[in-house]
Amino acid sequence: MTDTTTAPVETPELVVLLDEDGRAVGTAEKAGVHHADTPLHLAFSCYLFDRAGNVLITRRALDKRTFPGVWTNSCCGHPAPGEDLADAVRRRVGQELGTTVSDLKLVLPRFRYRAEQAGVVENEMCPVFVAVAERRLSPDPAEVAGTSWEPWDAFRAGVLAGTRPVSVWCREQVAQLPQDPLAAPAAPLEDLPAAVRVLPG
Repeated sequence: MTDTTTAPVETPELVVLLDEDGRAVGTAEKAGVHHADTPLHLAFSCYLFDRAGNVLITRRALDKRTFPGVWTNSCCGHPAPGEDLADAVRRRVGQELGTTVSDLKLVLPRFRYRAEQAGVVENEMCPVFVAVAERRLSPDPAEVAGTSWEPWDAFRAGVLAGTRPVSVWCREQVAQLPQDPLAAPAAPLEDLPAAVRVLPG
């Protein structure tokens, strides 16, 4: 008897492409979107805190295509087309760090940046969230090469002074974040890019 079973075909992970006004103009496969002329696309960043006010800093895995081995914020990712942005943050935190979050809050809805390393460009509209980590971490080694819990005030001061090396986007985000991100009011959802069709809630 012939075995006709086949392995399931994995659906490629897609990112949302944007125009200069933040409107969706298409999609592209995540695996191939980052290169020397990366198109503008939708992403997010998240800063996780513990109950003592420490922020989680992560080192990107050494074989990542973009910015390998660089220390940065807790978690970054890309919402799938039509995916609720808050759900995308929770999904990616679970995948990368093996934890769950509470008190998820939008703080920088309009953050945008462009950065280049070794000929590979990041070009994103990247709303920034903060949240509280609720479980012990279990990082995925394919994504995370190291973690560090650091007092927020000391970390912020080091980044602003240029003595704490971090990714380009992390440095720019820290400069724009409130002095006490967890205590700051949430930013208006209306300020998110137009491509975010389903608002977090």
